[in-house]
Amino acid sequence: MQYDALKTFITLAEVNNFTKTSEILHISQPSVSLHIKNLEQEFQTTLFIRSPKSVQITPTGQILYERAKQIVAIYEAAKEDILAHHHAIQGTLVIGASFTIGEYILPPILARLQQQFPQLEVQVIIGNTDEIIQSAKLLHIDIGLIEGQSHDQELVIHPFMQDELFIVGASDHPLNNRSTLTISELQRQNWVAREAGSGTRTYLDHLFRMNGLQVQSLLTISSNQGVKESVIQGLGYALLSGCAIEREVKNGDMTVLPLEEHHFTRTFSYLYSPTMKNKRNVEALIEFIT
Repeated sequence: MQYDALKTFITLAEVNNFTKTSEILHISQPSVSLHIKNLEQEFQTTLFIRSPKSVQITPTGQILYERAKQIVAIYEAAKEDILAHHHAIQGTLVIGASFTIGEYILPPILARLQQQFPQLEVQVIIGNTDEIIQSAKLLHIDIGLIEGQSHDQELVIHPFMQDELFIVGASDHPLNNRSTLTISELQRQNWVAREAGSGTRTYLDHLFRMNGLQVQSLLTISSNQGVKESVIQGLGYALLSGCAIEREVKNGDMTVLPLEEHHFTRTFSYLYSPTMKNKRNVEALIEFIT
């Protein structure tokens, strides 16, 4: 099996540069060229179109790229299964997490995971929900943790916890001094929201539609911390997870709106490609989060 050649091919397909590929893999540039040449001879096709200024993957190269990712993932899963047979969780676990989970839910889980499995190297990639789903499909991550659900048929998905969201505003906003509020009183207000593609933004858009809320202005920021700071500065209301606002509410920097008979909940889910189903490191994380 040309494992090293496939790893080289995948890296070159992703960075489109022979020099960068050699630097990433810590091998010489002639070795990179030899790996690609051997694969082209084996598959009797041209995998890349080379020019002095660029490297472009061919259609047949793209076919091999998708299969090579699967082959390498299965190979690495087999190695880790053999390690598991010897009662050891080690190697690398790549976790993709949406922002709220990655910033507030995942750290204490990782602390317990690494305490129990000190030989396990963990890498965490944080992005919005859509980005994590795509990374799982492309096998860039071993397992993804997202806000909400996905109906993608290429992935296995299971819920693992419930999350409550709250509408928050600056502590000195006039509406925050009321003992109770109705949802209709939020008409034509200024809002601060996460970007399209995030689970929190999807929920907020659903909230607007279901209650017929018109927005005066909408400020979009691609991080929870940016949203919170903007709310504190009085730039608008926001819908955020309870785990993300706990410290600011406790310190009096922002206030939860006292809405009557409205509770906002959603599901956190984990997902992975079927290729990762029996990967022992993935199973270990699932045991911790469930």
